[in-house]
Amino acid sequence: MQRMTGKTPPRNPRNPKRMQKKVNVKTRDRRTVSSARWLERQLNDPYVAEAKELGYHSRAAFKLLQMNEELKLFRAGQKIIDLGAAPGGWTQVVCEIVKPGVNGGKVVAIDYLDLKPVSEAIFIKMDFMDNEAPQKLKDAIGGKAHVIMSDMAPPTTGHRETDHIRIMGLAEAAYEFAREVLLPGGTFLCKVFQGGAERDLLNLLKKDFAKVKHVKPPASRADSSEMYVVALGFRG
Repeated sequence: MQRMTGKTPPRNPRNPKRMQKKVNVKTRDRRTVSSARWLERQLNDPYVAEAKELGYHSRAAFKLLQMNEELKLFRAGQKIIDLGAAPGGWTQVVCEIVKPGVNGGKVVAIDYLDLKPVSEAIFIKMDFMDNEAPQKLKDAIGGKAHVIMSDMAPPTTGHRETDHIRIMGLAEAAYEFAREVLLPGGTFLCKVFQGGAERDLLNLLKKDFAKVKHVKPPASRADSSEMYVVALGFRG
């Protein structure tokens, strides 16, 4: 476990409308058609350009900013646990809002991948699915949390049904952890993929939370089946 330090970037526009010349990427000897398409999409994505300019570690920061703008999920002084935090875009956003170290605010992030320095966040380099991970997170946060958020996603196989089942397994594990750690009135935010298997999770959330809704922020790519489930008002 280590405390990460670094400069927190400034607040950013919620919907970048950067005018930029379209970049076309050609395949080369060592570049497949799919990798060329991915690179072209990255180079022409205004959120990628804006994240780089503002110092965010990923374009995912805009997704969280947009969801928070709509739902008012975070406030100063809260305790937040960020599951699957790398490369750290979400961690940056909540640190900026929560202000760790002020009025009891604290942000704990976990991932088996490295996290770039994020101001005042506590980082645990470990797979959340490791048996010891839940207790380490509880110890680091120092009790209960106001928000548990998860942007976890397993490596994709290319098989839609398999990938959907795998990400739902992570979402359900995150939910079970949230049930143990959330304060009454707390919030659970989790990435899911559309595909049908999320219905069981939604039914469970509706029993434990006052309000449950799906959100697809503008920064989520339109061609992606990715969306987020937000559960508000944990009944405890």
